[in-house]
Amino acid sequence: MADLSPEDTDTVGASSSSVRGVVDVVLNSAAELNRRQQLIDALRRLRRALPGDPGFGDPLSLAGPGGARAVARVADRLLDQKPAATREVSLGALQVWQAALEKMGRGRGDQELTIVFTDLVGFSTWSLEAGDGATLTLLRAVAQAVETPITDNGGHVVKRMGDGLMAVFIRPDAALKAVFTAQDALAEVDLDGYTPRMRVGLHTGTPRQIGDDWLGVDVTIAARMMGLGGDGNIMMSATTLEELEAGTLEDLDLTIRPWRRGFFATTPNGVPVDLGIWRVRRN
Repeated sequence: MADLSPEDTDTVGASSSSVRGVVDVVLNSAAELNRRQQLIDALRRLRRALPGDPGFGDPLSLAGPGGARAVARVADRLLDQKPAATREVSLGALQVWQAALEKMGRGRGDQELTIVFTDLVGFSTWSLEAGDGATLTLLRAVAQAVETPITDNGGHVVKRMGDGLMAVFIRPDAALKAVFTAQDALAEVDLDGYTPRMRVGLHTGTPRQIGDDWLGVDVTIAARMMGLGGDGNIMMSATTLEELEAGTLEDLDLTIRPWRRGFFATTPNGVPVDLGIWRVRRN
């Protein structure tokens, strides 16, 4: 191979520098375009028009199982956290993927659900005197008594909150059956003479699922229903009552009575003024 003359070497060096310069210009232009706020805003508007959650990519939406969420959690660690067009494109693709999984039944989209909240009456006072060891023993027994009927009746425990939980059911009939089965099982729990009592709230609506949690007005109403349960009552909204299959109350041997607000009591926060509230009891 012939040796390059000094002139040829200078030419090659100049060409290499020119190529590197062009590459640098292209990369800088691409980086500038990637950070351009106008383009980022346009892509975010496009994501709002795509199927699925336009906020997909934040910590709430990435919690829980699912292929798209798992990939997004990994991408969240690898992608630059600063606003960028490539980030919006990547999350938009994962958003559509997650929405497709939900349509195929591998996830949860917006649908009518019956939301159940439970809570033990006077638990905090008892646990302070009983101590940590007895408290843990009781909570394990309570979980067995309450959660087994929920899962056996097709419910899903969304989250545990100390001495209570939140669960969702596709059908209110199953939710009501699970609640009273759980109440019966809880009556068999005894720890050194202490038997816990549970208050429950049920409400049917269309909460919004974010990650592995459900949020929204209907969730708030269900929690307020539970709060009205006082000393161990089971409270149900009129919405849930309307969605029950005909004959459910008779089949479960239940009766209902309208809840009456005390004369000096205020309307419960977070509950529509015109929403009927019922107390459910065994005959």
